[in-house]
Amino acid sequence: MRTAGKADTRVFKYEYERPGLTVDCVIFGLDLDEEMLKVMLIERDVAPYEGVWAIPGGFVRPGETLIAAATRELEEETGIAGVFLEQLYTFGDPDRDPRGWVVSVAYYALVSPEKHHVHATADARQARWFPVTSLPPLAFDHERIFAAALERIRGKLTYAPIGFELLPQKFTIKQLQKLYEIVLGRKLDNRNFRKKIFAMDVLRELGEMQRGVPHRAARLYKFDERKYRQLIKRGLNFEL
Repeated sequence: MRTAGKADTRVFKYEYERPGLTVDCVIFGLDLDEEMLKVMLIERDVAPYEGVWAIPGGFVRPGETLIAAATRELEEETGIAGVFLEQLYTFGDPDRDPRGWVVSVAYYALVSPEKHHVHATADARQARWFPVTSLPPLAFDHERIFAAALERIRGKLTYAPIGFELLPQKFTIKQLQKLYEIVLGRKLDNRNFRKKIFAMDVLRELGEMQRGVPHRAARLYKFDERKYRQLIKRGLNFEL
């Protein structure tokens, strides 16, 4: 009889084929200067799809966790590090990779491009930001992965506030609204946006005005970090 609590050391032979396991990282960049949402892509330097643009990612190493693999692959191929990655979806169509059956767990994040020094290494010839509205042909099923990530991040605006890490420490309501418009890819009603954003009770009025601007100076605000974190944890319904 096997002793309780001890691992069974017998070797099992699996009846079914086991797929390869990869991770992919869809990193969106919010460029406030160009008022554009971008995505990070790498040009592959190895087959299959050598010379074709793709989402950063690669195979999970033995004994490595999924998030560790995603973090490592992202930094190796683009130089981007210290990013909070959220799991998106698992893509496992048997014919998605010409090398065989490969399952990919995708992650996504939204960052400020100017905060990250991009440089390609490992299996990437180059790494570059592309506007989400003007992508080159992508390798594997990465167009599908990109589309799913874009839908997810736009949908996230309705249940979680964004902006704390992406805006300047002091900002105007117009700048905050522009952030939402860039991600959503559409204009928002000014009055409705102000009403809903103030109802969230995460902004602190500073009693300061913009300086050195060519237009009428607007009032400055900052996020109340404590309330902001609580709201993220609690969630909300922020239909725009």
